[in-house]
Amino acid sequence: MDRGLLCLCRAGFEPELAAELSERAALAGHPGHARTTRGSGLVEFFPADGDAAALDAALPFRDLVFARQKLLRLAELRELDGSDRIGPLLRVLDGLAAAGGLPLLGELWVEHADSDEGRPLAGLARSFGNALRPALRKAGRLARRDDPRLPRLHVVLLGGRHLLLGSSRADDSAPWPLGIPRLRMHPDAPSRSALKLEEALLVLLGPGDRERLLREGMQGADLGAAPGGWSWVLARHGVTVTAVDNGPMREELLAAGRVRHVREDGFRWQPRKKLDWMVCDMVEQPRRVAARMGEWFANDWCRRAVFNLKLPMKKRWDETRLCLDLFAEGAGRPLRVRARQLYHDREEITVYADGG
Repeated sequence: MDRGLLCLCRAGFEPELAAELSERAALAGHPGHARTTRGSGLVEFFPADGDAAALDAALPFRDLVFARQKLLRLAELRELDGSDRIGPLLRVLDGLAAAGGLPLLGELWVEHADSDEGRPLAGLARSFGNALRPALRKAGRLARRDDPRLPRLHVVLLGGRHLLLGSSRADDSAPWPLGIPRLRMHPDAPSRSALKLEEALLVLLGPGDRERLLREGMQGADLGAAPGGWSWVLARHGVTVTAVDNGPMREELLAAGRVRHVREDGFRWQPRKKLDWMVCDMVEQPRRVAARMGEWFANDWCRRAVFNLKLPMKKRWDETRLCLDLFAEGAGRPLRVRARQLYHDREEITVYADGG
């Protein structure tokens, strides 16, 4: 059985994820090859040395930019009989267990790619999961009750007769099926862009970080704020925000008293004192944004930031790497940085940086 990594991503960004995995794996000493189809929403990566476990450990999920989910690829099942998908799957798991490659599993997730071909499989995923879960428990493969401390089994449906098996650990994977947090648009939010920052704070900060770093009385700035989606999110967390934009802000947001509007260019405005937060979702060349974000940290204008980089249509992994390097060079000091293409992002990535 070919072992490797199985990663889910935004449909259309498979080449970027394949390039990222290839480069990171080679740098980690596990070169190999990626396999994918554009629009599929997933990428498989196979190390040349066959040591999938070592590759999995060398590429932690938190460091990946274009992956929504990272799994250790266990097996592929094709040409399944629609009347009995469970029997062949159990036999594959028996083989993995006999080879010492399958511990007791804590949870089962039956999923599909977030793609045009994958979404119609959602109903089958639910029904198959409901049938498979008791069969796994009866066979002694799955804990009697869900236990997140144990590895999770993923069944990724590629069709009614075709699936991939993978596993993940709770501390090295996304905590949501398909890697997608389900967020709802709040009726008071000034724009749908609020969902981007809500997701960024959920995905890029840990639960302890969110409680510790987003508190009542903190000060922040939102560069390119209009109409106010990101300012609204910060204000909901108790942050007093200076919204910087020459465009108009939502009046109801300003009336609440936590957001002050400054009509100025976000590339020129400077705070009078160090801020707890700076956020930025300006529509501008990514290199220009990355350089400006580096200036903020070089000048010690903020403790932490969340910003978006709008990517070009081609060579998006190359541009991502270049922009992150440009940001780090401009900052001129060690930062804790995480970057991810979020579910609510489109042709962009979101970066979180913390200078302590």
